[in-house]
Amino acid sequence: MTEPVPIACTLTPADLAGQARRWQRLMKRALTGRAETPDGLRLSFRPEAQDELRALAAVEAGCCAWATWTIEPAAGAVVLDVRAVAEGGATALHLMFGADPAHADR
Repeated sequence: MTEPVPIACTLTPADLAGQARRWQRLMKRALTGRAETPDGLRLSFRPEAQDELRALAAVEAGCCAWATWTIEPAAGAVVLDVRAVAEGGATALHLMFGADPAHADR
């Protein structure tokens, strides 16, 4: 039997706050679309945001093992698919990346 993956972040409070600020800045300047999916989110960004998006997703992949973070280029955009691998994780992702970029805190 597999152990359940806890929905938790391993960043320190200071690192978590810094990561949240980086997400907020990126979303305010480059987010072009947001769609909730049954197991997470699909966020679209302007192509020039790709480097920062990859850097942010790399941190998330290391501290939030309960989700997968996939970045793919799309026509005129770069798309982040975040999928929860833990029960209840989709709700956490929907809250984490609220519809309003000002509410993208954790």
